[in-house]
Amino acid sequence: MSSIAKASSRALITVAAAASTALVGGFAAAGAASAHVHAETDHAAPGSTAIVTFRVPGESDTGALTTELSVELPDVTSVRTEAMPGWTARLDRDVAAGTVRSVTWTAEPGTGISSDQFALFRISAKLPDGDSVSFPTIQTYSDGTVVRWDQPPVPDGAEPEYPVPVLELAEPAPAQPATVDAAARWLAGGALAVAAAAVAVALTRRRS
Repeated sequence: MSSIAKASSRALITVAAAASTALVGGFAAAGAASAHVHAETDHAAPGSTAIVTFRVPGESDTGALTTELSVELPDVTSVRTEAMPGWTARLDRDVAAGTVRSVTWTAEPGTGISSDQFALFRISAKLPDGDSVSFPTIQTYSDGTVVRWDQPPVPDGAEPEYPVPVLELAEPAPAQPATVDAAARWLAGGALAVAAAAVAVALTRRRS
């Protein structure tokens, strides 16, 4: 193999390795960022009734199970919880004000969320008016550990260690999330294809 071919092979392998490393790093960062309690909904318009999903991962370093989840609500007037096998839900109502202050899910004996699982807790609630709504959350483990997800964003825009779940209340742009997601998947797939092709070309030139 000529020196030019060898240099080209090394360059292709370097490009492929860099592309693969960037993709893996991006996926790892996304995984780390998602390892928090999140509040999500498809219809987060101010004053609307929506199904809010709380995505809760198990994060215990000792193997303890998540056995209780308590979510503070912004004194909403109408709340229903979804039936969830293995868990019971309790609403803390302010009878005088006619509002619901919080909802708490408790696992039945032998049930819980392990460190390699996540669970979805859903409520149907009328969202308040405003630009956003926060849901301070307390996650309790079977070994007595209590994690409070109630920290607001820090001034420099970085994410705190235990960020409070927040819903941005605004009318979603039609089809925009799907378009963005499709573009992201296309770019990721293209990068992987380029990396694979580079490795294949380099190996072929080495054999020849």
